[in-house]
Amino acid sequence: MAVGRAVSGAGEDGMASDGGLRDPKEAAPEGSMEVLELFPRYLLKGTLPDALLSQLQAMASAVIADPDSHPDAAPKLAGQLSLQRELGPQQPAAAELCSTVILPACEHWIRHVIDRQPPQGRGPWTPGRYGLQMIDLWLNVQHGGDYNPTHTHGGSFSGVLYLKVPPQIRSDSFDGQLCLHGPEEWHIQSFRTGMAHYLLPRAGDYYVFPAWQPHSVAPFRGEGERWSIAFNVVAVPAAARSATPAPLQVSEGRGALPPLAPQPAANVSLSNSRPRPGGFG
Repeated sequence: MAVGRAVSGAGEDGMASDGGLRDPKEAAPEGSMEVLELFPRYLLKGTLPDALLSQLQAMASAVIADPDSHPDAAPKLAGQLSLQRELGPQQPAAAELCSTVILPACEHWIRHVIDRQPPQGRGPWTPGRYGLQMIDLWLNVQHGGDYNPTHTHGGSFSGVLYLKVPPQIRSDSFDGQLCLHGPEEWHIQSFRTGMAHYLLPRAGDYYVFPAWQPHSVAPFRGEGERWSIAFNVVAVPAAARSATPAPLQVSEGRGALPPLAPQPAANVSLSNSRPRPGGFG
C-alpha cells in the first residue's frame, strides 16, 4: 500500500525504520503510518508598529495627492491597478520601513530556512558571507475591478504590506485577497488540493516570500481603495558584491558588507499601455 511514508517497524533485514539496527530485546510495534507534507514553502508574516503604519499611511496620502511627483511604476509591473508609484529613501517613512522591517524580515526568513540545513549545505548563506539590498519599493492603489494577474518577481525576496483595506474585503470571499499559487494545477479529482492559498489583507500586516513564488490579487467589488506597498530584495554572496551604491541604498545583512551594484528590474510584466479591462464594480 503506497502512503506518504513507508510503514515503520523492522523489515526482513532487521533494520529499524530510521535505518539503525533494532534492539532485539525491544518488541517490534504492530505497525503505524502517517502522511508527511513534502517540499514546504516558507512565508513570513509580520505586523508593523502602529507609529510606522501611521507614517506610511501619511506618506501614501501625500503620494496619491501628487502622483506626478513620483515615477510611475506601472510600466514594469504586471498589475492592472489605478495607481502604482515608486518610493525611495528620500522619504523618511520608506527608509525606516526598509531598514527596520523589510530587510530584517528577509534576514529572519533566510536564517529560519538555511539554519535547518547542516553547515555543509548552507552554501554562501552563512552569516557574514552575504548581504541584502533593496532594489524596488512601490505603492499600489487598487480600486474596485482592479486586479493583479498571476506573476513572479525578480531578485531574491518579494513581499507586500497593507496600509488600507476596504471593509467589504472579508474572509468569506476571495475579493481583494492575495493568492499564493502552488507548483501544480489544482485538480480535485486527482487529490491535487491546496494549490492556492488566500491571505486576507489587514492594515499593518506584511508578508515576505521568495521572489519566484507565483501570486496574484483578485479584484474587489464596491467603493473604497486598497493601499499596499510592495518590494523586491536581492541577497547576494560577498564575492558578487560591488562598492557602487544602488539607487535605493538601505542595506542590511550580517557582516556589514559593502552595498550592491544597481540591479536591473526583472519583474514579469504585462504591457500597461493596452486598454484596461473593465472588471466589475
